[in-house]
Amino acid sequence: MTQSRVSDQARPDRAQHRRVTADHPLFPAELHAVPSPPSGLWYAGRLPATGERRFAVVGARAATRGGCDCARDLAAGLARDGAVVVSGGAFGIDAAAHEGALTANAATFAVLGCGTDVVYPDRHRDLFARITESGGLLSEYPPGTQPRPGQFPARNRLIAGLAEAVIVVEAALRSGALITARLARTLGRPLFAVPGSPGTDALLRSGRAIAAASAREVLGTLEGVLVPSTKGHQAEDGAGRFAPLVDAIEAGLNSPDVLCRRLGMALPSLLAVVAEAELEGLVRRTAGNTYEVIGRDY
Repeated sequence: MTQSRVSDQARPDRAQHRRVTADHPLFPAELHAVPSPPSGLWYAGRLPATGERRFAVVGARAATRGGCDCARDLAAGLARDGAVVVSGGAFGIDAAAHEGALTANAATFAVLGCGTDVVYPDRHRDLFARITESGGLLSEYPPGTQPRPGQFPARNRLIAGLAEAVIVVEAALRSGALITARLARTLGRPLFAVPGSPGTDALLRSGRAIAAASAREVLGTLEGVLVPSTKGHQAEDGAGRFAPLVDAIEAGLNSPDVLCRRLGMALPSLLAVVAEAELEGLVRRTAGNTYEVIGRDY
């Protein structure tokens, strides 16, 4: 990344750059919980609105065509369901996610590691202008702040903080997207990963993320309808769809709060799935409000 100044000709047209302080009612409340919460937020376009469902879609800058296609389709699917997509405005997966939301005529937000009046990368001038039409460019850095390497990992905490869940589409074993993934887990956000790249596969093998490659899988998992497995099970009708739950309980993750974190589910959704699994004769409640496996019919 170059540290030279970005040309004034690379600044967005027509966008007004405003700041909201952390104590202002319009400041996104979710950002109060991030590490080192910002004292305010600069924005061009608009701020995220209270009540919006927001999903972070992130990944590699040097992404494959397949990864970009997946990010674009995933973001468009989330947008068609009424969600807002948050990403980092970078090349590769980030840009594809923003484009996917825009093609679905939905809002998207780019959290920048520079000032909102600085287009970085400079080829995203048109993309950033389109983002500000219905969504916004966001930054904790004041206008004129040039891109510097340390600012991009720092902005990832804002991406994770703004999102209901984080989806890593493609990543190397050491990448900024994995920083966002770690922050998502720290903040208690459900973490999803698309199988097929070294970084996402590592997240899945470790059990830190839930496998999902489409908006349907992400949204279904969060609603407790579909629970993709991190061990490669395919969701199906019947008892097979309880495989991730049973796998987790057998691995010793047998209390409701731990299961919620592992499966990326809210407590009411988890309890509904557990109740169905109990009716199927797969698990049962034990003393101490934990669960044990009593059968496997798949």
